[in-house]
Amino acid sequence: MKKQIFFSALLILLFSACSTKSVFEPKTVADDWEKYESISDEIIDTSLNVALLENNQVLTKTNVTNVDINDSFRVISESDGWIISASIEGNVTLTSLENKTIVKNFELSKTVASASVQGNDLAVLFADNEMAIYDTESKSALFKEQGSKFIATDSRIVSPYFFKELVLFATLDGKVVIVNNALKKRLRTVIVSSEDNFNNVISLNVVENKIIAATSYKILSMSKKEVRAKYEIRNIVYDDKEIFVATKQGEVLALSSDLEVISKVKFPFAHFYGMIASGDKLYILEKEGYMIVLDKKSFDYTVHEIDFDDGFIFTADKAFYINDKKILTE
Repeated sequence: MKKQIFFSALLILLFSACSTKSVFEPKTVADDWEKYESISDEIIDTSLNVALLENNQVLTKTNVTNVDINDSFRVISESDGWIISASIEGNVTLTSLENKTIVKNFELSKTVASASVQGNDLAVLFADNEMAIYDTESKSALFKEQGSKFIATDSRIVSPYFFKELVLFATLDGKVVIVNNALKKRLRTVIVSSEDNFNNVISLNVVENKIIAATSYKILSMSKKEVRAKYEIRNIVYDDKEIFVATKQGEVLALSSDLEVISKVKFPFAHFYGMIASGDKLYILEKEGYMIVLDKKSFDYTVHEIDFDDGFIFTADKAFYINDKKILTE
């Protein structure tokens, strides 16, 4: 009898927890969001700045293009006019967007996590956290350095970032490794955060000549001094002077390049799928089927209902792609 009472109480507790699960419920909803259209096929693979459709078309931040991607390869990135794809064995292909008959192949012998191109330099971050720079003509290695071990990563893996005479490697263990690209020599390593799991850098940019890097746990602003701020980051976007962060707690913040809070608003229980900064607005896609349109300066906002199904999500410069749907922001 006691066992029956215990299990009955446990079931009541479990069902109570499920029934009280909270979701985002806006107090006021504006007109339905009607700015969407179908695309040619469903998304089957994504990275931070490129996605692959089932029909082998490639979505970039600005366009849809036909690129011949090997069936055993996945798309890694778009960089300097190239689509970079790679196999799990470390075979890498660069396909020119301007002339798709121009293809460069590399045999790098191990799995690539991310890669970028500038001029004749191919910068690669491997899945074991090794960093390397290769000459795209001779295919010789110009720089190599092994990163630290890590346990698990967030799926948002950042490609190496070319900045002036530097290459910035966003590592899988929460660091930024700064390499002098002319000398092919490491200058310094900066820690963004030091969590045990899912601590890879998920965003890397330059705002007002400050290097801004973020993991899921912290943001770093670095120039002559280093400043860090702690947030559980869902999404992060930039404009010329500000950083916009959407958190796992449903907050949206505008930060200066020194990480000072300029504006903040909270959407209780919101689960953000993506965020786009375009013009004077932020467009934020929310899991329950809402588009939040927020003014960058005043932080006034409207909420619109929108119909979409869960699936692969790719965030472009002016649109969200989900499965076979394109949701426009303008």
